[in-house]
Amino acid sequence: MSSVVDTIKEQIDNNEILLYMKGTPRFPQCGFSSRAVQALMNCGERFAFVNILENQDIRAELPKYANWPTFPQLWIKGELVGGCDIICELAETGELEQMVKAAAPQDADDA
Repeated sequence: MSSVVDTIKEQIDNNEILLYMKGTPRFPQCGFSSRAVQALMNCGERFAFVNILENQDIRAELPKYANWPTFPQLWIKGELVGGCDIICELAETGELEQMVKAAAPQDADDA
């Protein structure tokens, strides 16, 4: 039986761009998640998400694993970027788009 931490590690390892959030990108369940999703969507790349409201175990364990107490949490290439304020600051400076584009899986045509 795999632990919740194993599940979290697997999610982070298997998704180049991953947002742990309350709700879904179409229906965010809090203002912070909504702002984070909007900033990510403006980068124009696909990203994975985990709705922590549907998984209480991940909601409980991820803050300990990440050493980050709040949601949303953005992970890019296995590294915690941060929460809503950091995501929005990076979006304002253009850094978020650079990070997301660099992490996004490239199409075979681009290779």
